[in-house]
Amino acid sequence: MLLCCASLTGAIAADIYDRDPDHTFAFFEFNHLGFSTQRERFDKVDATVTLDLPNQTGAVEVTIDVRSISTGSAIFNQVLLSESFFDAEKFPVVTFKSTRLHFGKLDDVTSVDGNLTIKGITLPVSLTVTNFKCAIHPMLRKQACGLNATGKIRRSEFNLGRFAPLISDQITLLVAMEALKR
Repeated sequence: MLLCCASLTGAIAADIYDRDPDHTFAFFEFNHLGFSTQRERFDKVDATVTLDLPNQTGAVEVTIDVRSISTGSAIFNQVLLSESFFDAEKFPVVTFKSTRLHFGKLDDVTSVDGNLTIKGITLPVSLTVTNFKCAIHPMLRKQACGLNATGKIRRSEFNLGRFAPLISDQITLLVAMEALKR
């Protein structure tokens, strides 16, 4: 749940990327009563990524509009937006701010550590990057970077624990992001 603006101190060579709104989403999965794994998504995710690949440094900031939740059910959307869960009236955004990007041998990002804030509660989270690529976008002819990342949280730690353990307390976070260089 997860990306908005960042800067690197002294990183003059850093490139700044803004999310492509048509290809950037945050998802979460949970076990529903043991019957199935449900996957829900947020449709409005704002993200900014700063990357200095040669020096293997970077930063990520994400802002998620909680009211953009999309479960496929208007009734379930309202339940999740209510005071019992996200309390969207009082806490309209979820944020993620990186504290460190980890790089592999090929200048690829392998994981992102940061602070996730939900309902005013901020906790550290580590996301494993399962796919990372920077290249010229074949249609837009502009430098682009994309990634997929995943991590786990306990929803009860963010005051979202209603119905646990019947509905799993452990939530899997999934991020799909594409961003274009400014």
